[in-house]
Amino acid sequence: MRYFHVDAFAQTPFAGNPAGVCPLEAPLPAALMQQIAAENHLAETAFFVPRPDAPGEYDLRWFTPAVEIDLCGHATLASAHVLFTHLGFAGPQVIFHSQSGPLRVTRAADGRLTLDFPSRPPQELPVHPTGLTDALGATPLRVLAARDLLAVFNSEAEVRALTPNFARIAALEYVGVIATAPGSNGVDFVSRFFAPRVGVPEDPVTGSAHSILIPYWAEKLGKTELRARQISPRGGDLWCRLRGDRVDISGYAVTYAAGELLVGVGS
Repeated sequence: MRYFHVDAFAQTPFAGNPAGVCPLEAPLPAALMQQIAAENHLAETAFFVPRPDAPGEYDLRWFTPAVEIDLCGHATLASAHVLFTHLGFAGPQVIFHSQSGPLRVTRAADGRLTLDFPSRPPQELPVHPTGLTDALGATPLRVLAARDLLAVFNSEAEVRALTPNFARIAALEYVGVIATAPGSNGVDFVSRFFAPRVGVPEDPVTGSAHSILIPYWAEKLGKTELRARQISPRGGDLWCRLRGDRVDISGYAVTYAAGELLVGVGS
């Protein structure tokens, strides 16, 4: 099968978040997709299949090295990039059908891609989950929750300085933990994302986390258009917008490698 390695939320290789992308002609068994994702050992590998009689629409699934997940931003961005850049897709928008509903991706003239994702506003937790401070190595100012925990800090420096204990983070009853703080120099907010529970100790750039981050910071800052940066070692830039119960998450992508997976072929 054809295979692409794409750095998402990046304009040059070796930045952003690498994703594996497998365009398929027909669905694969879930167990085989999980094995491929484990072998790739990237944060996520995406698999998409065209929908019969629906041009520009695809069924999309995402797998970490350990589990299938319900929503992934960077591998969706990478999948759209592969369609637009390598597979000759000429339409104005791609529609992916997923566990989280239909997800639309549009491309601007300069190549920037925009994800249309659900908004997942987090709810304040009056009591911090047991073990969170020990897991992060610091005490957050506020803690909220949606699919993931959202730990809010006073400054970007505090988020950069976190030394997480991944075993303790994995013991928390959430997919992952987002650490966030106000940004600087034109960036509205920064974040880091830890998800060892699903096989991703620190994710370089996490589109799905911004389904939570955007509504939080839009309310906090009183604005609907935001600039974000994920401050992992690789780093990544995101342009964000809140639209009611949806969010726009925009960024660039670049192909690092293209080839074939010889699954089931004897050596």
